[in-house]
Amino acid sequence: MFKRLVHLIAASIALAMPATSALAAIPADPQGSGAIIAAVSWLQGTLLGTVATVVAVIAVASVGFMMLTGRMNWRHGAVVILGCFILFGAASIVGGIRAAAGG
Repeated sequence: MFKRLVHLIAASIALAMPATSALAAIPADPQGSGAIIAAVSWLQGTLLGTVATVVAVIAVASVGFMMLTGRMNWRHGAVVILGCFILFGAASIVGGIRAAAGG
């Protein structure tokens, strides 16, 4: 199980590498999409901002403590930690997918 987790982390790091070149190929936004872009940017700032970082740190710390004391299954704890990796690495993951798709 831990071997799979290590492989998933390594794959996400490998996907993060070409993300900068993929972001340069994104076309300009269409006219009239300013309000939608502002709303989505606010949502992104909320999900990846200071509040989300603090909540993720508390979640990982509490899950880690529960796993060490035997009150939580290791698999469920790994899912929480993997979820944090996916949440904060979402931009890199999408950039890697877009680069792989040729877009």
